[in-house]
Amino acid sequence: MDWEKRPTPAEPAAAEQPPEGCLVAAIRIPVRIVVLVLVVPIRLAWDAVAAGGRVMWRRCLVPLARGTGQLLRAVFVVPWVWLWVRALAPAARGAGAALAWLGRALFVWPWVALWRRVLVPVGRGLAVALTWTGRALFVWPWVALWRYVLAPAGRGVRTVALWVWWRGVVASVAWWYLRVMTPAGRGIAWLARGVWVGLALVGRGVARLASVAWAGVVAVGRGVGWFARVVGAALAAVGRGVARLASAVWAGVTAAGRGLRVGGVWLLRALFVWPWVWLYARVLVPLGGGTAWLARGLAAAGRALGAGLAALLRALVVVPAMWLHAHALTPLGRGIVLLARGAATAVVWLAKALFVWPWLWLHARVLVPAGRATAFLFKLVGVHLARAGRALGAGLAWLGVGAWSGLAWLGRAVWTGVAWLGRGVWTVAVTLVRWIFVLPAVALWRWVLVPVGRAVVVLVRETGDALGHAWRVAGHVSRAVGRFLGRLLRWIFVDPVRWAYRSVCTPLGHLVRDSVWRPAARAVKDAGRSARQALAAARESVRQARADVRRALFGAKRAEPEPLVRDRREPDPPQARTLGSSTTALTKD
Repeated sequence: MDWEKRPTPAEPAAAEQPPEGCLVAAIRIPVRIVVLVLVVPIRLAWDAVAAGGRVMWRRCLVPLARGTGQLLRAVFVVPWVWLWVRALAPAARGAGAALAWLGRALFVWPWVALWRRVLVPVGRGLAVALTWTGRALFVWPWVALWRYVLAPAGRGVRTVALWVWWRGVVASVAWWYLRVMTPAGRGIAWLARGVWVGLALVGRGVARLASVAWAGVVAVGRGVGWFARVVGAALAAVGRGVARLASAVWAGVTAAGRGLRVGGVWLLRALFVWPWVWLYARVLVPLGGGTAWLARGLAAAGRALGAGLAALLRALVVVPAMWLHAHALTPLGRGIVLLARGAATAVVWLAKALFVWPWLWLHARVLVPAGRATAFLFKLVGVHLARAGRALGAGLAWLGVGAWSGLAWLGRAVWTGVAWLGRGVWTVAVTLVRWIFVLPAVALWRWVLVPVGRAVVVLVRETGDALGHAWRVAGHVSRAVGRFLGRLLRWIFVDPVRWAYRSVCTPLGHLVRDSVWRPAARAVKDAGRSARQALAAARESVRQARADVRRALFGAKRAEPEPLVRDRREPDPPQARTLGSSTTALTKD
């Protein structure tokens, strides 16, 4: 199984990492020590400033920003909103209405007038003309066809159809009506009249019998009415007596109600007013005074504790911070400034030594003399070429146009000399440029810039690594210092307050709760329960007295008769069997 595993590739970082010499190792440790000594106070100050900034941001700047936002809103937004709602919006509406009216006057009403006064009459005229043309082309020919062709033909067809109808159908039906239906109807009418006469005789007898019965019913009704008048007079007399008795009873009930009201008011005061007044005067006022005294004592203790905390905070934080700022951060900052100035001066001097002064020396000592020599050489060559040109011109002028072969030979010779001279000048210029520019630049690059650049790269890399390492170590140191300070503050402030809360305030609060509040609440609940029971008993007594009075005046309430038709609902379901019941006939009770 292990043979099939793929070999793990080597780490590329180890292969790509350049070799380091003893100089790098010798520079690294001192640089890291110096940078650590310089960075640890900066990191401590940075962490302290960051923590203070976070506290300042959360506790001061954010509420200040919110209050400033509200203030700016009240100062700038609300007035503009009010101005917009109260002034600009109505003005804009009025301007909009005016512009709308102007727009209608300029763009709508002219077109409406054009439509109503011009286009509509023209359209109506065109519609009349087109209608007359359409009628002349499509309606009137068909009307003439209908009126003068189809209508006469239809009338003739109708006349023939009516003649056939009257002669064929109506005459047969009339004969059937006169000869058959009329005699049969007369016989049925005679039979119906005889039946109606018999029914009329029977109805007259029934009417006479009903009149006799109605006379008897009227006589019986008159007797019942007289009896009802007599009974009504008797009941009126009884009602007047009952009314007098009820007025007397009502007067008694009113007197009893006044007495009950006075007693109820006294009872309510005794149950609900006087206990609360006593509770307020005897319990709550002394308790409030004690609480106020305790609060004043706690406030004094809080002020003393705040003064102590302020002094302790000043002694632990402010004074060390001021000393750190005066004796550590200020000299350190000045040293960093001086170091930065020296480093900047050194870097500027090194840059001048590497990039400015060599080129100035090269320009002053090499390029200027070489340029002057080259100018003198080109001037000398030009003078000689000018002299040769002038001599050649004189010879050509002297020889004339006819010496073609001599001129050609002379031209070849001159071209050869010029070419040789140009090659020599080019060779000399290339050599001078190579010795003046190329070789010094190559030497400067190979023997000066490359080693200095490597040293600067190593120095910058080691400085960056030292800064990162020192920043991380300073972070651990800052965290340890912060934890120590947090634990110290916890020992000084949090633990005593927690102990006081758990060991003093909590037992004292439990004692007050168990000794004062719970008995007071229990007494209030008992008083409320007693008051409710008393009110319920009084209400039951009043209800019983009212029932007795009603029973004495009007008698006992009669029992309602059992209805003949019971409520037709579903029968009750059978109860479930239990251990004490049975469904057999022998064991049923």
